[in-house]
Amino acid sequence: MSRKLKGIEPERVFYYFEEITKIPRCSFHEEKISNYLKNFGEKQGFETIQDEALNIIIKKPGYPGYENSPIVVLQGHMDMVCEKEEDSNHDFSKDPLDLKIEGDFLKAEGTTLGADNGIAVAMCLALLESKDIPHPPLEVLLTTKEESGMDGAFTLDSKQIDGRILINIDSEEEGTALVSCAGGERNLVSIPIDWEKSNKDDIAYSIKIAGLQGGHSGMEIHKGRGNANKIISRILAAIKDECDISLASIEGGSKTNAIPRNGSAILCLKREDEKIFTEVIKIVEEQIQNELKTSDPEFKIIIDKIDYKIDKVFSKDSLSKVIAALTLIPTGVQSMSMDIEGLVESSNNLGIVRTLDDKLTIESAIRSSLGSLKKNIAKQIKTVADMVGGQWESYSSYPSWEYKKDSKIREIFRQVYKGQYGKDMNITAIHAGLECGLFKEKFGDIDMISFGPNMSGVHTPEERLSISSTERTYKLLLNVLKEIK
Repeated sequence: MSRKLKGIEPERVFYYFEEITKIPRCSFHEEKISNYLKNFGEKQGFETIQDEALNIIIKKPGYPGYENSPIVVLQGHMDMVCEKEEDSNHDFSKDPLDLKIEGDFLKAEGTTLGADNGIAVAMCLALLESKDIPHPPLEVLLTTKEESGMDGAFTLDSKQIDGRILINIDSEEEGTALVSCAGGERNLVSIPIDWEKSNKDDIAYSIKIAGLQGGHSGMEIHKGRGNANKIISRILAAIKDECDISLASIEGGSKTNAIPRNGSAILCLKREDEKIFTEVIKIVEEQIQNELKTSDPEFKIIIDKIDYKIDKVFSKDSLSKVIAALTLIPTGVQSMSMDIEGLVESSNNLGIVRTLDDKLTIESAIRSSLGSLKKNIAKQIKTVADMVGGQWESYSSYPSWEYKKDSKIREIFRQVYKGQYGKDMNITAIHAGLECGLFKEKFGDIDMISFGPNMSGVHTPEERLSISSTERTYKLLLNVLKEIK
């Protein structure tokens, strides 16, 4: 099979990036990519550790003259968010990504690209195989299940890592280095469903949300993009106010950390209410199109009459409780930082809604740089669950990464960046969660920084990676490592 990225610089980075796009690596399904990395490290002759969580640690001695330099941990995660267009037949469990180049950008046809965080893996592999790049002793740490709650980092044995300088390559804006990040947690609300037989004389419709951009629930939560789950509940509430409806199912989103682009519902109504139903849909669609004309100009509502029999529907009480919960659970930005201009301080993403046999589940991702605000948002969600007779649970909680006043690695990045670009590097914090918060908790006094090349549309099929930015960013990393002696 011919290489699509042949000749693109840095050649070995993109060689390995293309290689890993052929290997399944959705969160919770990292066995093959982890084994690939383990085999790579062993073939290079390096000490290689694969733990029970499938995390990989590969240790490479320092370049001649750097043998006694401080050990540097290069860190990224091997899993990716597996999202695809509705009409895509791609099977993430076996199909290689269909890479394509559009000018300076690399993307995948119909799916996420996995540059978040495959480009970190590729840079690390290129460095590990190199024979002529000066660098201190390296510990390459590639974790699993980062996108689903940082489970790999949670289970990591800190005794397996000796380095006390850590460079995280999981940021998405060239020229910006991150030195602090938000903490977070996932919340699950389960609402019991009482079912009843549908009225045999009712007609049925499907409602689908289309045209939303979605996006990363940390990096892009402040952009005001539509949330398909909130929109579906708003539509149902509006229809319910005007006519008698029954709900057969409601679904939306696929990842808690991705702003949901798609949502759908199947409902039944009396034949005489069909005109009112379509009029309400039109009014709500026009209202939301006006509200989202800048953030989601392609938004639309698609309705189709269903010709098959709907056997059962939610009871009226269950329908009211579901609409209430979806309406009241907060989503989007909840507070802005008063210390760092433009930084989101806390948020919630109502990411996934599922109709199951006996309940409806709602999953959310909370983020906050302040633990007290994170707890308060969780309390709001729990209160809603209590109001509708549902169950609430919290999972995958991870700490924030607080700013370190004195940082040698930060100063090295500043100096090297200024020399390479002729301008100052932007040093800031981020609302998205990074594994650095967990590493600080595990390793204690560790000096960390996060950086990466330009990407956009991460966690969506519109994900793109800048080729030229990747080349410059990799050069920056090599120049930084050269200075750690």
